[in-house]
Amino acid sequence: MNEDWAQVDVRTQIVLPVNENQSDYILRTSIYDPEGKLVKQSETPVANLEYSDSTMLTSMIVNAPQLWSPDTPSLYTAVSSLCKGAEVKDEYTTTFGIRSIEIRPNDGFYLNGKKTIFKGVCNHHDLGPLGAAVNEAAIRRQIRILQDMGCNAIRTSHNMPAPELVKACDEMGMMLMAESFDEWRLPKCKNGYNLLFDEWAEKDLVNLIHHYRNNPSIVMWCIGNEVSEQWHEGGCKTAYFLQNIAHREDPTRPVTQGMDGPDAVLNNNFAAIMDVAGFNYRPFKYPEAYSKLPQQIVLGSETASTVSSRGVYKFPVERKAMAVYDDHQSSGYDVEHCGWSNLPEDDFIQHEDLPYCIGEFVWTGFDYLGEPTPYYTNWPSHSSLFGIIDLAGIPKDRYYLYRSHWNKDEETLHVLPHWTWPGREGEITPVFVYTNYPEAELFINGVSQGRQKKDLTVAIDSSYTAEAQKNFERQKRYRLMWMDTKYEPGTLKVVAYDKNGKAVAEKEVKTAGKPHHIELIPDRSKLTADGRDMSFVNVRVVDKDGNLCPDAFHKVKFKVTGAGTYHAAANGDPASLESFQAPQMSLFHGQLTAVVKTSEKPGKITLTVSAPGVKSASVDMISE
Repeated sequence: MNEDWAQVDVRTQIVLPVNENQSDYILRTSIYDPEGKLVKQSETPVANLEYSDSTMLTSMIVNAPQLWSPDTPSLYTAVSSLCKGAEVKDEYTTTFGIRSIEIRPNDGFYLNGKKTIFKGVCNHHDLGPLGAAVNEAAIRRQIRILQDMGCNAIRTSHNMPAPELVKACDEMGMMLMAESFDEWRLPKCKNGYNLLFDEWAEKDLVNLIHHYRNNPSIVMWCIGNEVSEQWHEGGCKTAYFLQNIAHREDPTRPVTQGMDGPDAVLNNNFAAIMDVAGFNYRPFKYPEAYSKLPQQIVLGSETASTVSSRGVYKFPVERKAMAVYDDHQSSGYDVEHCGWSNLPEDDFIQHEDLPYCIGEFVWTGFDYLGEPTPYYTNWPSHSSLFGIIDLAGIPKDRYYLYRSHWNKDEETLHVLPHWTWPGREGEITPVFVYTNYPEAELFINGVSQGRQKKDLTVAIDSSYTAEAQKNFERQKRYRLMWMDTKYEPGTLKVVAYDKNGKAVAEKEVKTAGKPHHIELIPDRSKLTADGRDMSFVNVRVVDKDGNLCPDAFHKVKFKVTGAGTYHAAANGDPASLESFQAPQMSLFHGQLTAVVKTSEKPGKITLTVSAPGVKSASVDMISE
């Protein structure tokens, strides 16, 4: 295929009633473009079906195809009609996209002939306060938030995706790595999938591929995550077995898996047999992987595992691994990580400077229930801190670091921390700026703290020594940091400059006054009256001038009237034990998210939020 034409091959499996004459039937295949216009149609006699494994192949040329991509998620429709004479006996509709994918050694991943870097995240299946239940509105909200960050791909870790997610990714333009198993024959835990593997692995993988092989958002199959076979001689045979199933059922997509034992898999053929070698963490091992593997391609299938809490900042600002605190939080300065992992820039630099690195999938896009690392057994911690976005769907500071690197089309200028620190007057309080501009100047109450420029001379090798990590050498290439600034109440102001040194944008953060009133910001105000649609409302307590109060922890109450109901809330605190379903919740550093659900009756929905000592607020939504 190319921009001028594409060959569409439609394979249709036909099972006729017993004793029916094949010659009485024809298969009509109709292709409709994204606007619903018929562009091609073919009629084929259902003859000699018994000699073709009950499958008929219809090939048609579509001229000037509208190609599917994250920028243009164009979807075609194929309608397969089984006709007996003039009567349609059965009909099946398939939504699909026209696009090409290719892995080029030493070069990268190509979508429609265009080099495309994976700017991806790993996501668990749960939807924060909604739990594991699937809800299309919540899924689409997550995708919108990720896309604004510049994310173009999701890894469905570590299980098969819900159809609603795949459909949304098709329609919204989000690439997917669909994952199958977290365990093979060798157990990770008691009563795991290993007990079912021999009987069910092929069936489950075939079902996954058959269900989604027509979905254009799926660009890669992932057959496993950190499986125990990595460390065993001969474990590659199981990987080869699963990859061959994927090739047999769908020869159009490459196959990968997430491997976290680089030394083992580089020496026992485990990584060498994969279409794409996917590595979980340890990016400093990428050059060795490249030198030993025949594919000449490396994928960061799981990266970063940086930990942070929204609105929480720890002093002094130091890079730390597995740091624990009495409040069960991690620093929002984005300088803390796990024992096996790293900071975002440790991955950025690989995929920018090494041509054989084709992108990454960050652990994780959203916080999720479980794995409260590094607070493994520290009750009441029960939610992860890995997310770029918290459990309430509110971006952490780290969101804007990724946005500044991934989303080059939109302006990013983000300042941290907040500037409300009673009791820290005169103490060193570093200021970070995340921006896609190359340079900025910081002012505190009108006094310049100096101009800083991203240091593009920072290289991979020289920036990974212990001293370089301590001094944030790699961070100097991607973020602007004023490490010696001292807190004084008032106004932080940052002025950004373009590559020509021209001032082009500015941002202010002010010391908040006394909490005054509540602000409500719904993600959507026009909803569908189907009993399932939802609006996610950002609830904020601000001072009289509208500045967020980061030290506000008021317990707010929710009331919904009209054609909808209150459904849930989350505040993003990984140690909060407050019920998601109760019509009240405490703010976490000035914010939380309330969820309103429609009924099946159209009309106006009003959410009212109140809290002691501040002015309440209401917001209206329309359900149609």
